[in-house]
Amino acid sequence: MMSDVAGLTSGLDLISVVALIALGGVAGFINVLSAGGSMLTLPLLMFLGLPAAQANATNRVAITLQSATATSTFLKAGAHNMGVAWRLAVPAVAGAMLGAWLATRISAEAFESVLIVVMVVCSIMMLLPTPRIDTRELTPERITPVVLLAMFGIGIYGGFIQVGVGVLFIVVLYRLLKIDLTQVNVFKVFIVLMYTLPALAVFVFDGQVRWAYGLVLAVGNMSGAFLGARVNMSPAGARWVKWLTVAVIFIIVLKLALT
Repeated sequence: MMSDVAGLTSGLDLISVVALIALGGVAGFINVLSAGGSMLTLPLLMFLGLPAAQANATNRVAITLQSATATSTFLKAGAHNMGVAWRLAVPAVAGAMLGAWLATRISAEAFESVLIVVMVVCSIMMLLPTPRIDTRELTPERITPVVLLAMFGIGIYGGFIQVGVGVLFIVVLYRLLKIDLTQVNVFKVFIVLMYTLPALAVFVFDGQVRWAYGLVLAVGNMSGAFLGARVNMSPAGARWVKWLTVAVIFIIVLKLALT
């Protein structure tokens, strides 16, 4: 048993393990209730020595297990209307496979440049006020071709980089379809789970996944996701999480830009 644990964490020192679990916990919590957790974990994996392509692929291990944990928790708590969620997930899955394939073809330098731009843009979008909208239940007839195309686009983006994909879900599901934010969170984690599975398979086939890093990170992500799925944050608490996330992201962007 001890040899199995040693094999799992090979190449990781104690500080790296603690950092992955701690920041993974924060990321999992943020990903379920808001957006932007991967803006913390992806650069962390790169800081720990993984090339950009491997960090992007390895992050999907934690995202998959985090999303499975949150989805299971939501379902046990009585989440409903999942048939509609399946309809939204299908085009996202198709897009994610394309996005993951594109990610395996981009150079490390180009990926880091894309990451910096994405993190800055997503940080700005996170700080924009969320308007109050009269929400309503999502019914199958409201899922138009435009919505399906939007979900395909989200899938491409999520398969390619994942960072800040929750912001796109809020735009489509909350602002466009006018679903309440609680239901948005349920749909979001379920759809991410569905499209991350095939995207992860693409990265595994390409030999980019570092399982030791991904599974240790997943311990933190799953813990944060479980807590996030059981907590309803006040508006003040949500703003505090956003500002904390953006502050950390600002430091990370500076580090990426200066190296």
